[in-house]
Amino acid sequence: MPLSTSRIVVPIDFSGESPHAIENAVKIAGDASKLHLVHVLLPLDSVSPGVLLGDISDESRREKVTRKLTELAAEHGVSDATVTVLLGTPGLVIADYAKDQKADLIIVPSHGYHGFKRMFLGSVAERVIRHAECSVLVLRRSDAE
Repeated sequence: MPLSTSRIVVPIDFSGESPHAIENAVKIAGDASKLHLVHVLLPLDSVSPGVLLGDISDESRREKVTRKLTELAAEHGVSDATVTVLLGTPGLVIADYAKDQKADLIIVPSHGYHGFKRMFLGSVAERVIRHAECSVLVLRRSDAE
């Protein structure tokens, strides 16, 4: 049974857990038009070779990722979802986007990192939970036992 939600933000990182998050969001929303699929790109380092040579820009990356995100939405039957690609620190940008959109819920897939991997990579889900002003649903890994 769909909950009373008007906007659900679903961060997409293109991992194997992304389709799982989309499926769960559709079940909760009951309508793909309530979904906001969001991908956050880390800003380019100004001394990266691609930037220095002029081959790569944040805008060109954003355009490519927007196309891929739109394709992913279509593949999973949520073409009516809003697709957005932003720049910044993922956990903070996701929380800010949800606030700006007056989202009722953020659905974050968990990768289940532990130990050194988590210490060095950080946890987007943890940061979203700490900074979001709406409810956050963290999904178990789809292959969790």
